[in-house]
Amino acid sequence: MGQVTTKQVMKMFDLDLISGEEGIGRHIPISDISRPGLEMAGYFTHYPANRVQLLGKTELSFFAMLTPKERSDRMMKLCTDDTPAIIVSHGVPVPEELIAASSNRHVPVMTTPMSTTRFSSLLTNFLESKLAPTTAIHGVLVDIYGVGVLLTGKSGVGKSETALELVKKGHRLVADDCVEIHQEGENTLVGSAPKLIEHLLEIRGVGIIDIMTLFGASAVRTFKRISLVIDLEIWDQDKTYDRLGLEEEKMKIIDTDLTKLTIPVRPGRNLSVIIEVAAMNYRLKRMGVNAAEEFSNRLNEVIAQDTN
Repeated sequence: MGQVTTKQVMKMFDLDLISGEEGIGRHIPISDISRPGLEMAGYFTHYPANRVQLLGKTELSFFAMLTPKERSDRMMKLCTDDTPAIIVSHGVPVPEELIAASSNRHVPVMTTPMSTTRFSSLLTNFLESKLAPTTAIHGVLVDIYGVGVLLTGKSGVGKSETALELVKKGHRLVADDCVEIHQEGENTLVGSAPKLIEHLLEIRGVGIIDIMTLFGASAVRTFKRISLVIDLEIWDQDKTYDRLGLEEEKMKIIDTDLTKLTIPVRPGRNLSVIIEVAAMNYRLKRMGVNAAEEFSNRLNEVIAQDTN
């Protein structure tokens, strides 16, 4: 899981820092945002102090109705050692009590001209993407007909060479050798390349090549949702490979199960064409067209007729 600091949020959304600059390096542990309406009314029993606190017109208009002692007390309770930041939306002036409390507790207070709902949505999306569970896998990620295909297999099996052939056919490279994967939602895995090797492909005997320079910007993508895993392995004569496609193997990455195909590699097999067909067949299955099941049904009908 990644880390996000208040300073990153301030730079990302061009927020104005009002007070509490000593705490600008505080970490934001979760993507949830709190609208402390009940806290303004004095109820702090279940106060989520470790969330970013977002104050809008509703909270501050109620706050203005409180007595001076109540205002000071509420803001001191709002600013804790665990509070990563307090943000005031709509460009509303920050109450003096909040400035005093934030300076005392070193809690950053910032403002934004955006509406509360708009800013809350943007900040939540930003935090979810940065704090999403993350892993890295040795493989190649390619966008084939809109399907994110992750090629895996032992080193030297031909993943990069196959990816190069796919790029020549008009498909797009996302990452080679190391694929960084983020779980951005339920059953949603997004893969990208580390900045160091972005757009680069390693071909044994040739070296490292820049795909964007050779084939243009249309040959690469910055990120892609992963839908299908294809494992390349050297052909094993003693192993029985799936010839119908009725059984669907799964591979678990983080908390998501992905469809996995195992394709044996040996001289004479055109891997790029096979992988293209696998991606198209995957799309057809998701659209309700399953050739393997249709063939099985036909076979069962023929067998039933012969037995009768």
